[in-house]
Amino acid sequence: MNDSVLNVVLGLVASAISAGLGWLAQALRRRRRLERVRAFFGMPPGGECLLVVNRHTASASGKSVSRNDVFALMELASLVKECGAQADLVGHEDVRQGLGHKAEFCIGGPSSNDRTAAHLASWLPGVTFTDVGGSAPELSLAVGAEEYRYEPGAAPSGGQAFALLARLHPSPDGRPAFLVSGQTAVSNHAAVRYLVANHRRLARRYGETGTFALVLRVVNPKAYGPDVVELVADVTAEAKQRPAARSGVA
Repeated sequence: MNDSVLNVVLGLVASAISAGLGWLAQALRRRRRLERVRAFFGMPPGGECLLVVNRHTASASGKSVSRNDVFALMELASLVKECGAQADLVGHEDVRQGLGHKAEFCIGGPSSNDRTAAHLASWLPGVTFTDVGGSAPELSLAVGAEEYRYEPGAAPSGGQAFALLARLHPSPDGRPAFLVSGQTAVSNHAAVRYLVANHRRLARRYGETGTFALVLRVVNPKAYGPDVVELVADVTAEAKQRPAARSGVA
Protein backbone atom coordinates (compact mmCIF):
# COMPACT_ATOMS: atom_id res chain seq x y z
CA MET A 1 0.00 0.00 0.00
CA ASN A 2 1.55 3.27 -1.09
CA ASP A 3 1.52 6.45 0.95
CA SER A 4 -1.35 8.11 -0.94
CA VAL A 5 -3.68 5.13 -0.44
CA LEU A 6 -2.66 4.89 3.23
CA ASN A 7 -3.43 8.58 3.74
CA VAL A 8 -6.87 8.13 2.20
CA VAL A 9 -7.61 5.12 4.43
CA LEU A 10 -6.41 6.93 7.53
CA GLY A 11 -8.52 9.96 6.59
CA LEU A 12 -11.62 7.78 6.18
CA VAL A 13 -10.97 6.06 9.51
CA ALA A 14 -10.48 9.43 11.25
CA SER A 15 -13.68 10.76 9.69
CA ALA A 16 -15.61 7.69 10.79
CA ILE A 17 -14.28 7.96 14.33
CA SER A 18 -15.08 11.68 14.46
CA ALA A 19 -18.60 11.11 13.13
CA GLY A 20 -19.14 8.28 15.62
CA LEU A 21 -17.97 10.40 18.54
CA GLY A 22 -20.18 13.27 17.39
CA TRP A 23 -23.21 10.97 17.14
CA LEU A 24 -22.45 9.51 20.57
CA ALA A 25 -22.14 12.98 22.13
CA GLN A 26 -25.45 14.05 20.57
CA ALA A 27 -27.13 10.85 21.77
CA LEU A 28 -25.83 11.39 25.32
CA ARG A 29 -27.08 15.00 25.29
CA ARG A 30 -30.50 13.89 24.09
CA ARG A 31 -30.60 11.19 26.74
CA ARG A 32 -29.65 13.61 29.54
CA ARG A 33 -32.23 16.10 28.28
CA LEU A 34 -34.92 13.41 28.24
CA GLU A 35 -33.97 12.23 31.74
CA ARG A 36 -34.37 15.78 33.04
CA VAL A 37 -37.80 16.01 31.41
CA ARG A 38 -38.82 12.69 32.97
CA ALA A 39 -37.59 13.79 36.39
CA PHE A 40 -39.45 17.12 36.26
CA PHE A 41 -42.75 15.54 35.23
CA GLY A 42 -42.29 12.42 37.38
CA MET A 43 -42.66 10.06 34.43
CA PRO A 44 -39.92 7.40 34.25
CA PRO A 45 -39.94 5.08 31.22
CA GLY A 46 -42.72 2.53 31.60
CA GLY A 47 -44.33 4.54 34.38
CA GLU A 48 -47.96 5.63 34.54
CA CYS A 49 -49.60 9.02 34.83
CA LEU A 50 -53.14 10.27 35.27
CA LEU A 51 -54.78 12.66 32.84
CA VAL A 52 -57.76 13.89 34.84
CA VAL A 53 -60.49 15.14 32.51
CA ASN A 54 -62.93 17.86 33.46
CA ARG A 55 -66.47 18.31 32.17
CA HIS A 56 -67.81 20.86 29.70
CA THR A 57 -69.49 23.44 31.92
CA ALA A 58 -71.87 24.61 29.19
CA SER A 59 -73.12 21.10 28.39
CA ALA A 60 -76.02 19.31 30.04
CA SER A 61 -74.05 16.05 29.88
CA GLY A 62 -71.60 15.37 32.67
CA LYS A 63 -69.47 13.34 30.24
CA SER A 64 -69.04 16.11 27.66
CA VAL A 65 -65.58 17.69 27.24
CA SER A 66 -64.76 21.00 25.57
CA ARG A 67 -62.89 20.85 22.28
CA ASN A 68 -60.03 23.00 23.60
CA ASP A 69 -59.68 20.74 26.64
CA VAL A 70 -59.42 17.78 24.27
CA PHE A 71 -56.64 19.61 22.41
CA ALA A 72 -54.85 20.20 25.72
CA LEU A 73 -55.13 16.51 26.60
CA MET A 74 -53.72 15.56 23.20
CA GLU A 75 -50.64 17.73 23.78
CA LEU A 76 -50.16 16.18 27.22
CA ALA A 77 -50.54 12.69 25.73
CA SER A 78 -47.74 13.53 23.28
CA LEU A 79 -45.53 14.61 26.21
CA VAL A 80 -46.30 11.38 28.05
CA LYS A 81 -45.34 9.37 24.97
CA GLU A 82 -42.09 11.31 24.61
CA CYS A 83 -41.19 10.31 28.18
CA GLY A 84 -41.96 6.65 27.45
CA ALA A 85 -44.74 6.54 30.06
CA GLN A 86 -48.34 5.34 29.86
CA ALA A 87 -51.32 7.70 30.17
CA ASP A 88 -54.45 6.72 32.09
CA LEU A 89 -57.35 8.97 31.03
CA VAL A 90 -59.93 9.28 33.82
CA GLY A 91 -62.92 11.47 34.55
CA HIS A 92 -62.56 13.92 37.42
CA GLU A 93 -65.34 12.23 39.42
CA ASP A 94 -63.73 8.78 39.11
CA VAL A 95 -60.36 9.44 40.81
CA ARG A 96 -60.17 8.04 44.32
CA GLN A 97 -56.50 8.10 45.31
CA GLY A 98 -54.02 10.39 46.96
CA LEU A 99 -51.10 12.26 45.47
CA GLY A 100 -47.68 10.85 44.75
CA HIS A 101 -48.54 7.37 43.45
CA LYS A 102 -48.54 8.51 39.82
CA ALA A 103 -47.71 11.69 38.00
CA GLU A 104 -50.92 13.64 37.43
CA PHE A 105 -52.21 16.35 35.11
CA CYS A 106 -55.50 17.84 36.28
CA ILE A 107 -57.35 19.94 33.69
CA GLY A 108 -59.94 22.62 34.49
CA GLY A 109 -61.05 24.83 37.34
CA PRO A 110 -62.85 23.68 40.48
CA SER A 111 -66.37 24.07 39.07
CA SER A 112 -65.63 21.68 36.20
CA ASN A 113 -63.20 19.33 37.95
CA ASP A 114 -63.83 17.91 41.43
CA ARG A 115 -60.23 16.74 41.63
CA THR A 116 -58.98 20.29 41.07
CA ALA A 117 -61.31 21.54 43.80
CA ALA A 118 -59.85 18.99 46.23
CA HIS A 119 -56.26 19.89 45.32
CA LEU A 120 -56.88 23.61 45.76
CA ALA A 121 -58.58 23.14 49.12
CA SER A 122 -55.81 20.87 50.43
CA TRP A 123 -52.65 22.40 49.00
CA LEU A 124 -53.41 25.87 47.59
CA PRO A 125 -56.05 27.33 49.92
CA GLY A 126 -55.16 30.88 48.94
CA VAL A 127 -56.64 30.35 45.45
CA THR A 128 -60.32 30.96 44.77
CA PHE A 129 -62.45 30.96 41.62
CA THR A 130 -65.64 33.01 41.84
CA ASP A 131 -68.62 33.31 39.52
CA VAL A 132 -69.32 37.03 39.26
CA GLY A 133 -72.42 36.67 37.12
CA GLY A 134 -70.95 36.65 33.63
CA SER A 135 -71.48 34.21 30.79
CA ALA A 136 -68.71 31.83 31.84
CA PRO A 137 -68.84 29.80 35.08
CA GLU A 138 -65.47 30.98 36.39
CA LEU A 139 -64.85 34.62 35.67
CA SER A 140 -62.76 35.74 38.63
CA LEU A 141 -59.51 34.11 39.77
CA ALA A 142 -58.15 35.43 43.06
CA VAL A 143 -54.88 34.53 44.76
CA GLY A 144 -54.51 36.12 48.15
CA ALA A 145 -55.56 39.76 47.81
CA GLU A 146 -54.98 39.91 44.03
CA GLU A 147 -57.86 39.38 41.61
CA TYR A 148 -57.55 38.41 37.94
CA ARG A 149 -60.74 39.18 36.03
CA TYR A 150 -61.81 37.54 32.82
CA GLU A 151 -62.64 39.92 29.96
CA PRO A 152 -64.86 38.72 27.10
CA GLY A 153 -63.83 39.01 23.47
CA ALA A 154 -66.17 41.98 22.98
CA ALA A 155 -63.89 44.15 25.14
CA PRO A 156 -61.86 46.83 23.27
CA SER A 157 -58.65 44.90 23.98
CA GLY A 158 -60.06 41.74 22.41
CA GLY A 159 -60.48 40.18 25.83
CA GLN A 160 -58.24 38.22 28.15
CA ALA A 161 -58.41 35.09 30.27
CA PHE A 162 -56.25 33.85 33.11
CA ALA A 163 -55.09 30.43 34.21
CA LEU A 164 -53.40 29.03 37.29
CA LEU A 165 -50.56 26.64 36.48
CA ALA A 166 -49.32 24.81 39.57
CA ARG A 167 -47.02 21.92 40.44
CA LEU A 168 -47.74 20.07 43.67
CA HIS A 169 -45.14 17.77 45.20
CA PRO A 170 -46.31 17.00 48.73
CA SER A 171 -43.81 14.17 49.38
CA PRO A 172 -40.14 14.06 48.34
CA ASP A 173 -40.45 10.46 47.14
CA GLY A 174 -43.76 10.88 45.33
CA ARG A 175 -44.76 11.87 41.82
CA PRO A 176 -45.88 15.45 41.16
CA ALA A 177 -49.34 16.66 40.26
CA PHE A 178 -49.81 19.52 37.79
CA LEU A 179 -52.91 21.70 37.98
CA VAL A 180 -54.06 23.52 34.86
CA SER A 181 -56.95 25.66 36.08
CA GLY A 182 -58.13 28.22 33.55
CA GLN A 183 -61.11 30.52 33.48
CA THR A 184 -61.99 29.07 30.06
CA ALA A 185 -61.14 25.97 28.02
CA VAL A 186 -58.93 28.11 25.78
CA SER A 187 -56.94 29.27 28.80
CA ASN A 188 -56.57 25.63 29.90
CA HIS A 189 -55.12 24.82 26.48
CA ALA A 190 -52.83 27.87 26.62
CA ALA A 191 -51.51 26.88 30.07
CA VAL A 192 -50.69 23.37 28.84
CA ARG A 193 -48.80 24.84 25.89
CA TYR A 194 -46.90 27.12 28.25
CA LEU A 195 -45.97 24.19 30.46
CA VAL A 196 -44.77 22.03 27.56
CA ALA A 197 -42.79 24.90 26.01
CA ASN A 198 -41.20 26.17 29.25
CA HIS A 199 -40.65 23.08 31.41
CA ARG A 200 -36.85 23.33 31.13
CA ARG A 201 -36.88 26.90 32.40
CA LEU A 202 -39.30 25.97 35.17
CA ALA A 203 -37.09 23.03 36.18
CA ARG A 204 -34.05 25.31 36.39
CA ARG A 205 -35.90 27.81 38.55
CA TYR A 206 -37.84 25.49 40.88
CA GLY A 207 -35.82 22.27 40.71
CA GLU A 208 -37.00 18.76 39.96
CA THR A 209 -39.05 18.51 43.16
CA GLY A 210 -40.12 22.11 43.69
CA THR A 211 -43.65 23.39 44.11
CA PHE A 212 -44.87 26.45 42.24
CA ALA A 213 -48.06 28.31 41.38
CA LEU A 214 -48.11 30.72 38.45
CA VAL A 215 -50.78 33.00 37.02
CA LEU A 216 -50.77 33.14 33.21
CA ARG A 217 -52.64 35.57 30.98
CA VAL A 218 -54.01 34.61 27.58
CA VAL A 219 -54.01 37.68 25.34
CA ASN A 220 -56.98 38.27 23.03
CA PRO A 221 -58.05 34.60 22.91
CA LYS A 222 -60.83 35.40 20.42
CA ALA A 223 -58.22 36.39 17.81
CA TYR A 224 -55.18 34.35 18.87
CA GLY A 225 -56.68 31.32 20.60
CA PRO A 226 -54.21 29.67 23.01
CA ASP A 227 -51.11 30.88 21.15
CA VAL A 228 -50.33 34.16 22.97
CA VAL A 229 -49.81 33.53 26.67
CA GLU A 230 -47.61 35.36 29.17
CA LEU A 231 -46.52 34.92 32.75
CA VAL A 232 -48.21 37.47 35.02
CA ALA A 233 -47.02 36.49 38.48
CA ASP A 234 -45.42 33.81 40.62
CA VAL A 235 -48.03 33.40 43.37
CA THR A 236 -46.57 30.34 45.09
CA ALA A 237 -46.36 31.90 48.56
CA GLU A 238 -49.79 33.52 48.38
CA ALA A 239 -51.45 30.37 47.02
CA LYS A 240 -50.15 28.28 49.92
CA GLN A 241 -51.30 30.77 52.51
CA ARG A 242 -54.63 29.86 54.05
CA PRO A 243 -56.93 32.91 54.38
CA ALA A 244 -57.38 34.20 57.90
CA ALA A 245 -60.66 33.09 59.47
CA ARG A 246 -63.19 35.86 59.83
CA SER A 247 -64.24 36.58 63.36
CA GLY A 248 -67.95 36.42 64.12
CA VAL A 249 -70.03 39.44 64.89
CA ALA A 250 -71.13 39.65 68.50
